[in-house]
Formats: sequence, structure tokens, C-alpha cells
Amino acid sequence: MDISGDTAFLKGYDPSAFDRPSVTVDLILLGMVRHRLSALLLQRVEPPQVGRWALPGGFVAIDESLDAAAARVLRDKAGVEGAHLEQLYSFGAVNRDPRMRVITIAYLALLREEQMSVAARGGRVSVVALEGDPVVAIGDGGAELPLAFDHQQILTLARDRLRGKIDYSDIAFAFLPDRFTLRALQDVHEAVLGTKLNKPAFRRRILDRGRLIATGLREEDASHRPAELFSLRSIL
Repeated sequence: MDISGDTAFLKGYDPSAFDRPSVTVDLILLGMVRHRLSALLLQRVEPPQVGRWALPGGFVAIDESLDAAAARVLRDKAGVEGAHLEQLYSFGAVNRDPRMRVITIAYLALLREEQMSVAARGGRVSVVALEGDPVVAIGDGGAELPLAFDHQQILTLARDRLRGKIDYSDIAFAFLPDRFTLRALQDVHEAVLGTKLNKPAFRRRILDRGRLIATGLREEDASHRPAELFSLRSIL
């Protein structure tokens, strides 16, 4: 392909002829904590919207890819290492940020409870429970926490995406350790779906899929009769 004309075109091209919106990445880091669907959020300490709770995020540098920016925010603002991030959706409402035109790319990661706890102990983010429709953030005292920008919309979309996939995919197992009880698996489904499930029917449906392996082990330090531990059968 002949691109010889590009050199002359680019030489006279004026990039300032068009407005340039800023681009950010926001991370939706979800996990199960104390049987509740939860997110890692931080409280804003600088304007705009001081005091409101926000997803860990940051501006994308001019020489930085989206994935590299997301990995940087994950490390520097959330203190999480090794989580697998996937792009969820782009949010570009004109007035979503009072500073200027900002388009954000939302990334989603599903974390195990120990990863959530380690991140919270680092002091940069806090574990906040999510419930309701649209999603609201609930603090330790049970009060609703005000969310910044359009982060309620972003969290609600992420939760709804989980709801749409949880019955036909292995997404629920991302919240669990390698060995888990059926009760723990049902807790994940109930927290994501926001409703109680019939225990016998749920277990029958899950076991009939043939994806679980009985390990022959039982949970430790249980205050009741220890439940059997299962693992997920890999698909070759």
C-alpha cells in the first residue's frame, strides 16, 4: 500500500484543530466479604467532590496504553498485585466530571476475600458492601456512603453484568478459594443476585452440571458439623 502521501499530510496536520477529551481508567474491584458483595473504594481527599467515595482511578498518560494505566492504578492506588483486569465498558457522558470532558474506561477484576482484606489493610482503599438497585455503598455502620461522579452507574452496570453471567458461567468461582463449600458457593450467588435461593434446588442444579469435584475433605474450625469441600473441575 502506498503511504507516501501520509508524510506530507501529517507535516501540515494541526492536532489542535479538534478538542481533545481527557481519558481515565476506573477500576471496579469486587469480592465477597462476610457473605456480601463488596468493592474496594477510596474516599476522595481533594476536590472535586471531597469526601465522596470513588473507584480507584487515574488519568491515562499521553504515552501510556489503557492496560498499562489500569495496571498502574491497580498497583499504586489499590495496592493489589496480580489481579486479572478486563475492560467492562466506556463511560462518556458529557458532564460526568465537573472539571472537563473526561471519558473513562472501566476495568473489572474479581477478587478473593483474602485479596480484598490485604488491599484494605494497606490503607489506600476500604472494603465497602454493595446492595440495592441501583447499587448503593454501605459503610461499616450501616449508613449509605455518597458516591462520586457516575460511579454508582458504573458499579450497578458491573453488578448487573455479574447477574447476567452467574447462572451459565464459572464467574462465581472467581470469588472463592480453590476448595469451597456448597454453602459458600450459594452465598456468592445470593449476594450477586440479591435474593435468597432454595438450598436443595440450588445444590441439585449445581451438582447436576458435573463441574464440581468432591475433595473428600471438610472445612476446618467450623462451629457446626464441618461441611464437605469441593473444587471446580477444569475444562481441557
